[in-house]
Amino acid sequence: MTRLKICVYAICKNESAFVEKWMDSMKESDLVVVTDTGSTDDTVARLREKGAIVYIEEIKPWRFDRARNISLSHVPEDVDICVCTDLDEFFEPGWRNKLEQAWLNHRPVHKGPISKTGRYIYNWSLKPDGSGDTQFYYFKVHGRKGFRWKCPVHEYIEHVGTIPLEMVFIEGMVLNHCPDPTKSRGSYLELLKLGVEEAPGDTRMRYYLGREYMYKGEWQKCVDTLLIYLAMPNAQWDEERCAAMRWIAKSSHKLKRGKEAYSWYYKAIGEAPHMRDPYIDFALMCCGLRDWPMTYFLAGEALKIREKSKTFVNAGYAWDHTPDDLCAVSAYYMDMPHKAQEHAQKALRYTPGNERLVNNLKKIMGTA
Repeated sequence: MTRLKICVYAICKNESAFVEKWMDSMKESDLVVVTDTGSTDDTVARLREKGAIVYIEEIKPWRFDRARNISLSHVPEDVDICVCTDLDEFFEPGWRNKLEQAWLNHRPVHKGPISKTGRYIYNWSLKPDGSGDTQFYYFKVHGRKGFRWKCPVHEYIEHVGTIPLEMVFIEGMVLNHCPDPTKSRGSYLELLKLGVEEAPGDTRMRYYLGREYMYKGEWQKCVDTLLIYLAMPNAQWDEERCAAMRWIAKSSHKLKRGKEAYSWYYKAIGEAPHMRDPYIDFALMCCGLRDWPMTYFLAGEALKIREKSKTFVNAGYAWDHTPDDLCAVSAYYMDMPHKAQEHAQKALRYTPGNERLVNNLKKIMGTA
C-alpha cells in the first residue's frame, strides 16, 4: 500500500499537562506541527522535547480561525493529509492505518483530481469507563491545498479550491476529548457576536450564538436569537433546526412559559423524528413536571430509535440509562409495576454501580 505523508497540526497555550499524552497519541503521524499562541509555562519546551515542530505566534485580536490558518500555513506543502487536533484530544491507537486505508480506498465520484475531507467519530465527552458519551462525527481531516479556516469561534475548515470536494468516512478512527475543566470559554460570547456581525446571513454563527445565550442562562436572548435563526432562508439543516427548537423549549420552560415549551418540543420532534435527543429532552422536562404519561410515552418512543445521527451531536444521556430510567420512574407512578421493573433492570445494566438506580429497582420490586 502506498504510504501517505500525514501531518498533525494544532494550536495551544499553557497546556503542559497534556503534552506527553497528546504527543504519544499523535506519534503515528509523520510529523507534528504546533503553533503556540503565548504559553507562559513549559508547554513549548516539552513539545520540542517530544519531537514536535513548534512555532510561536502572537495573535491579536484573538480569533480561532486566524490562529488555525496561521497554524495550517506552517504545515509543509508536500503533506498529503492534514489532521487538526487540540492538545486535549487523543486518538485511539491504530488511527493512522484506518485513515490511510479510507483515503486510498475512496472511490471518487468525479473524474480527474479531487479534494478530500474526512469524517470520523469524535467523543466530546466520555463516561467514567472511558467509552463515548456525547458523540458526533468530526471534520478536521483534509488535504493540504485548497482549504482555510472560517469563523472567529466554532470555526470550521472551508474548501476554497477549484477542484471538486468529496467526503471520506474513516471507519474506526476515534478521537476522544478530555478537556481541562478549569479552562474558560469566556471569550466565546463576544466572538460569536462578532461572527454574527461579520456575516449576518451565516446560520452557523447565529445558531451558536443562541446556544451560547442558553448556556449562560440568558433565556430570552436565546429565544430571540434562535427565532431569527429559524426564519433564515438558508437554515435548512433539520437536525440543527431541531436543536434550536430544543433550546427554545428549554428556555421557555425556564421562563415559566409551559405551553410554549411543550409546543417547541413537539416541533423539535417533528423536525428530526429520527433522533432520540428531542424525545429525551422533552421527557426530562415532563418528568420534572410529574407528567408521567408524557414521560413514559416520549422515553418509549426514544428507545425505538436504534441508530445515532452521523451528521449531528448525539447527546450521551439519550443513549445511556436515561431513557429506560425515565420509563421506569413514570411507569412506577402510573401503577405499572411490571413495566417499571423491566425498565429499571435495563437501566441498571448500563451503570450497575449507580446507587440511585439500585435503590429504585429495590423499591419497584417491592410493589411488583
